[in-house]
Amino acid sequence: MTVTSTSSSANTTSAGVTGRGGQAKVQKAKILLVDDRPENLLALEAILSALDQTLVRAASGEEALKALLTDDFAVILLDVQMPGMDGFETAAHIKRRERTRDIPIIFLTAINHGPHHTFRGYAAGAVDYISKPFDPWVLRAKVSVFVELYMKNCQLKEQAALLRLQLDAGTGVPAGSNGHADGTAPARRGAPAGGLLAELSARLAAVEEQAEALTKQLDESADPAAVATATHLERKLSGLRRALDALEPGAPSGSGSSAATPGN
Repeated sequence: MTVTSTSSSANTTSAGVTGRGGQAKVQKAKILLVDDRPENLLALEAILSALDQTLVRAASGEEALKALLTDDFAVILLDVQMPGMDGFETAAHIKRRERTRDIPIIFLTAINHGPHHTFRGYAAGAVDYISKPFDPWVLRAKVSVFVELYMKNCQLKEQAALLRLQLDAGTGVPAGSNGHADGTAPARRGAPAGGLLAELSARLAAVEEQAEALTKQLDESADPAAVATATHLERKLSGLRRALDALEPGAPSGSGSSAATPGN
């Protein structure tokens, strides 16, 4: 398996990491390219290099499945015609794994056996089915949409992680330390709430704004799979917003139950 990165940094990852000052950073997304022909992989790299993401090569279905064991990917470009395990079988394995079942798969094929063949691709779990030769601009645009959605999901997970930290800070006082006459325990619970909640709300607002702009863009493209993914992302954002609102001072006590499930 060969990893090709368009970045000057050799150590790129698709996960959010914590940088200086506790600020989380979402680094480059990984895109898995699966084809048994080196010239096809080279062509895909040339087309997608402009996206400035990390491109990972796999020369077979088996190599692709190995890569998916350890890394997270924004999207998979999967050739249909391969010796041994073909694209349909590889996709079936990917969709059976809980870790990888939600990764978008774009099938690429040099043959076209009509609607039945295309239907088989969608039935295998593909979000798109593109025949070669394809328009490089169209392919790059489709891949960029799924990379953008992946980035938004990474940001959403970051917000959920920060929310969990806030909840731990607010309720994680050791047993036996509550109810002291000097009031130190309640002060510890209340001190971080205002500032951190405000920071969380501001970060979430930025993600909400980006997600709204992305949804408008997807409405114009009318790609059903991408629109469905964006709708799912919006539902998660709405749940996280409700959870944050429930933590605000003066919020009804019964609304706190929604704060437990923003990441579901």
